[in-house]
Amino acid sequence: MNIRLPDSIATFFQVSNDRGTPLPRHCLAEGALVHDEGQVYQGYDAIQAWLLETQRKYAYRVEPLAVAQDGAAVSVQAKLVGNFPGSPVQLTYSFVLLNNKISSLEIQ
Repeated sequence: MNIRLPDSIATFFQVSNDRGTPLPRHCLAEGALVHDEGQVYQGYDAIQAWLLETQRKYAYRVEPLAVAQDGAAVSVQAKLVGNFPGSPVQLTYSFVLLNNKISSLEIQ
């Protein structure tokens, strides 16, 4: 990555590209939420299961391209390449941090 991301977000993207590597618990706030493809995943176990299934299903790589931060809100523009129609695509990862941990993530 050539851009500077908060540590928990940088770790999220690193793990996203290392299929099978668990996301460290210290990256997520208690009760963290992920919104992706019309579904909501809450808590570490649900988010970890979502991440592993998404990696398996799409065999993707994600490259953060740009970041904007406004307080606890961090928006990352990223290029996603994988086994899905329309690949590659550019998506927006909208994070909210709580004490430098990911409290929520919405992928659009």
